[in-house]
Amino acid sequence: MTIKVLVVDDSALIRTVLVHMLVVDSDIEVVGTARDPIDARQKIKALNPDVVTLDIEMPNMNGLEFLDRLMRLRPTPVVMVSTLTTKGARETLLALELGAVDFVAKPDGNLEGALELFGAELRDKIRAAATSDVGAHTQRRDRPKAAIQTAAGPEGALIAIGASTGGVEAVRAVLCAMPADCPPILVAQHMPAGFTSRFAARLDSLCAVTVIEAEDRLALRTGHAYVAPGDYHLRVERRSGQLRCRIDQRALESGHRPSVDVLFASVAQSLGALGVGVILTGMGRDGARGLKQMRDAGAHTIGQSRASSLVYGMPRVAHEQGAVVEQAPLEDIAQRLASALGRIRPAA
Repeated sequence: MTIKVLVVDDSALIRTVLVHMLVVDSDIEVVGTARDPIDARQKIKALNPDVVTLDIEMPNMNGLEFLDRLMRLRPTPVVMVSTLTTKGARETLLALELGAVDFVAKPDGNLEGALELFGAELRDKIRAAATSDVGAHTQRRDRPKAAIQTAAGPEGALIAIGASTGGVEAVRAVLCAMPADCPPILVAQHMPAGFTSRFAARLDSLCAVTVIEAEDRLALRTGHAYVAPGDYHLRVERRSGQLRCRIDQRALESGHRPSVDVLFASVAQSLGALGVGVILTGMGRDGARGLKQMRDAGAHTIGQSRASSLVYGMPRVAHEQGAVVEQAPLEDIAQRLASALGRIRPAA
């Protein structure tokens, strides 16, 4: 099936570049372009695109304001085309909260081959967006979610969470429902360098747990969550009875850095049955192998349900490979984590 795309950007040059990048593959058709949100509104009505690419800084109406109106009046899969700046990162994260499926950071023109990689990533994310159910996702996002009262586990327990497309909001939903007495939480979210510090800061402002970007050799603490830095793998390591973060830039695993497989495999090796793993919405298969290692090591593992996943890719592969003990709707995952932690037997 051909995916119909509308490109929205105030720059004629950027619109032309994006169109050329998208039509490289025969399964994507650019049905139109728009120079601003006013133009885009009319063309969405006339062309009924499957996916919209959207810039933020545009005349007549800010892209974020337009996105908010679009999601409320005519939910449509949107992929943001963002600038790799502090301001761009902040606004992109807000766009994901408003309902955008994913984002692609505009490349630095000085990087050799950056445009080709940017185009490939944009096409992949448009394909994922085309399979998403943004209408149902928007309705679930607007429902209030109650925080659980306690999630204390035995000494040495740890929660590992992996996510990709749609994961920014899914991770937020889980972490904001976790209480301050929970064990340390490690998060591998597919996100480029320059965005994860803002992501962690945003979560920290919303959640009872303290959320920070992980640093190498940082000791893990109760009531804290550690987000893998963009373009770095995150592992957990046990040294002299102390759990610590380890970050590095070893080769990509499962096509990603940070890789969910890398995080989960380290939890399986270092914690065994004291770990609890969660695989959330995302395209691809990253995390399935590592989650299976966790389950084989005695850990309890949870996969996000199909109905509540914006993109049921990573959780589906994990379920099909026998890596998931139970599947659960997003709004129930924090409570399932608390229940799993309560069943863990303390290490001898």
